[in-house]
Amino acid sequence: MDKLSKYIATDFLVTFFMTLLIFTFVMCVGAMIKAIDLLARGVSGDIILRVFLQNIPYILTFSIPISTLTASLLIFGRLSLDGELMAMKASGLTMWQIVCPVVLISIALSGLCLYLNNHAAPRAHFGQRQMLREVGVEEPVNLLEEGRFVQDFPGMMIYVGKKDRNKVKDVIVYEMDRYGVRRNVRAQTGEIRADEANKMLLIDLYDVRIDQPDRDDPMDLVKTRHVTARHYPVQLDFEEIWKKDSIRKKMSDMTGPELKQAIRNIREAFPDLKEKDVGKQRMKMLVTANKRLSLSLSCFAFTLIGIPLGISSKRKESSVGVGISLLLIFIYYLFIIIADSLVGHPALHPDFIVWIPIIAAEAGGFLMIHRMN
Repeated sequence: MDKLSKYIATDFLVTFFMTLLIFTFVMCVGAMIKAIDLLARGVSGDIILRVFLQNIPYILTFSIPISTLTASLLIFGRLSLDGELMAMKASGLTMWQIVCPVVLISIALSGLCLYLNNHAAPRAHFGQRQMLREVGVEEPVNLLEEGRFVQDFPGMMIYVGKKDRNKVKDVIVYEMDRYGVRRNVRAQTGEIRADEANKMLLIDLYDVRIDQPDRDDPMDLVKTRHVTARHYPVQLDFEEIWKKDSIRKKMSDMTGPELKQAIRNIREAFPDLKEKDVGKQRMKMLVTANKRLSLSLSCFAFTLIGIPLGISSKRKESSVGVGISLLLIFIYYLFIIIADSLVGHPALHPDFIVWIPIIAAEAGGFLMIHRMN
């Protein structure tokens, strides 16, 4: 039994590391493109290498579960096709004894992913942002954060309700001078452009309402002028921000314990958050925390479902195993996308939705292996 367990474990690990190498390389393409862009900007090779390496922990959080699933499908598909599985069962071994080495390895891989998702990857992501800030090539759009009043821009205080790349919604801009608020601008939507040559962040606001207090009596709301506009441009100077030593942690930069603390004390983590956005922000953090946990435990779940599917497919071809694994991964991330889209509806509990494919894979895999036994 010990020799047999060693044989299955060794075969699984060899296949796992081969697929891990392939999937990690494919996922590194984006990091390579970013490295080429940094090289074109004149950043030194040492900095580029460090930025590239800091992408690896984050990439591994995705490539390890995919490789675990693919390896399970390939190994047990081959064992079934070659008749080795039938020979093992004929010698008196149960299915659980046969799959035990692979299941134990998947549990260890889940532990590794748990560390990567909650510690290594967030720290590496934050370190990368700090490094890019130091060399002055961080994306200026990243200076605007959802659900927080950003007061770092000279003469401006800006709030963005939702941001999707260069698109923003529910924007509030306070134009300040030494006497206080000079103008209050609210817009439904906007588009961000970066003028890196002049260190300016340009925002084109649309469907705008402008409230301009009276200069002599700003507290008298009756004297406040109200103007509407289809388009209103805003210019934000980010040169002074990049000169600052400190950099605020985003949700993706927070480790597991930090994220847990932020969920418990959301006002401490986001002091400028509007009351109506507190529930949404808390749910967004809950979904993020549960995504990290479910992604970590997916190694175990994917192994349980991959073993019987591999046996049923009875295929040696790696293309079949990769195809099945990509289909299952697509279904899993479909639930992730659904959960992300429902963060604005806390009553629907999107933080539980990310667990549906994991629980289904574990239950389905357990039942299928039990039947084969």
